[in-house]
Amino acid sequence: MRQDDYAAVDAVSATGRTVDVLRTRILEGALPPGTALREVSVAADLEISRNTLREALRLLTAEGLVVQQRNRGASVRTLTASEVRDLYRTRRVLEVQAATESAVAGEAAFAGLEAAVVSKERAERAGRWREAGTASLRFHQALVAMLGSRRLDEFFRTVLAQLRLAWAASGDEAGFQRGWAARDRELYELLRDGRRTRSVGVLQLYLEESERQVLDGLRRGREEHTRQGSRGVEDPARRHGGNEATR
Repeated sequence: MRQDDYAAVDAVSATGRTVDVLRTRILEGALPPGTALREVSVAADLEISRNTLREALRLLTAEGLVVQQRNRGASVRTLTASEVRDLYRTRRVLEVQAATESAVAGEAAFAGLEAAVVSKERAERAGRWREAGTASLRFHQALVAMLGSRRLDEFFRTVLAQLRLAWAASGDEAGFQRGWAARDRELYELLRDGRRTRSVGVLQLYLEESERQVLDGLRRGREEHTRQGSRGVEDPARRHGGNEATR
């Protein structure tokens, strides 16, 4: 392999790592909707070139996680209600299928589900709501992993990152996350015990109620934004150019 070929491979690897890091930060709630992704500060924080960051942001834009605007730079996306509904359609297809096929899942798959449930319960008891949200997403990630498809796993990572952005729109993380640990525990135990028909019914109701909660949060957020605008209150994120991506 020629030297310039090695350089091209290194550049692709650096871009992929950057995408993974930023996507994970979004999934974990560290980069909420509206966060400004300033080239200089983010590149310095990740110890990468600005060219690598630009390519990573281009890929994240294609994934629906970042928006780039002329003269305003890049920021983390805010999802619309129609996008949330589409997310939940996707979740129903993949998660219900995973629950149906859980009969052939190995012990490692169930261990992953249980670990996520325990993390969710621990975070909820301690009132660590952002951590609780991440554990819940990891639970659903482990559920879809039961399908045994690397392509679906990679696709679902982006779905979960988008879902975190949808959750963040509620503006009340504690209220949004409280009480779901028991639902995750119930679903895990049904799957573990092989009660698949019952688990599918519970999961469908779970997703229906979660979607309704997210859409209600989006509506309240829009109403609050409208009230602030009518009072002439400046959006803090706009005033400061968005939240800093590295804090």
